[in-house]
Amino acid sequence: MPGSTRVFGMTSILRSASGVVGVALTGAFTLLAVLAHVVAPTDPFASVGSSLTPPSRAHTFGTDDLGRDVFSGIVHGTRTSLTVMLAVVAIASILGVGVGAVAGYRGGGVDDLLMRGTEAVQIVPRFFLAVIVIALFGPGLDRVVLVLGLTSWPAIARVVRAETLSLVRREFVDAAHALGATTWRIVFRHVLPNALPTALVVISLNAASVILLEAGLGFIGLGDPRSISLGYLANNAQRFMRIAWWMTLFPGAAIALAVLGLNLVGDALSDLADPRRRRSGLPRPGA
Repeated sequence: MPGSTRVFGMTSILRSASGVVGVALTGAFTLLAVLAHVVAPTDPFASVGSSLTPPSRAHTFGTDDLGRDVFSGIVHGTRTSLTVMLAVVAIASILGVGVGAVAGYRGGGVDDLLMRGTEAVQIVPRFFLAVIVIALFGPGLDRVVLVLGLTSWPAIARVVRAETLSLVRREFVDAAHALGATTWRIVFRHVLPNALPTALVVISLNAASVILLEAGLGFIGLGDPRSISLGYLANNAQRFMRIAWWMTLFPGAAIALAVLGLNLVGDALSDLADPRRRRSGLPRPGA
């Protein structure tokens, strides 16, 4: 099947300025989270100095009202955000790709049934549902991951379905049928490899929204109290905005840069997914 599969290589993404910046920010965010205990070995909950100390050589991002190191809190909060994001994206991707591929390939009544179910899930307000679940069952990262993961897949499913509907009518799929290929082989060997590149755009943007949702839950005090998070740091800083600007600035900047990086990667992938826009220089939809 030469030439039928679209592949988004790192080299292709790095051809655009937004792709370079997005990969750099996302890579730094990931590296910081993975090496959290190396970069910031101090316990983020431990008091290590005087309270409300401004940024200095001893404490790069200053300390909070309890004398805890803000830099350590941000580094370990980044790990929490990455953990939640990866878990939610994994659940949403599996559900979205599976539902979209089955709906697009089978068509007919199966397609109608799956798409009506997808629409029913899509209208559920994820943030408020997470608030209700946490209020009823208590805070915990597992609850956040399950709620967000089980409600974040509809957009992925719709994109994969649309791609699958187009691909099943292509000549190489007809040729695979004529050669006696099984349904599973056609889907996994010929359809999904061509549908996934476009789905990656939605997945990357979905990852950015998950970071914002997790930070939002922490900001209103519904995060896991056993884990430090960027939203928790931003919430704790509210009372000290006028006298300790660093407590608000650095957690907010970390959230903004993480989301910006993922959105820029999504924009770069979007350009690669649409060769007409790439050749003509047309703006992105909504730009």
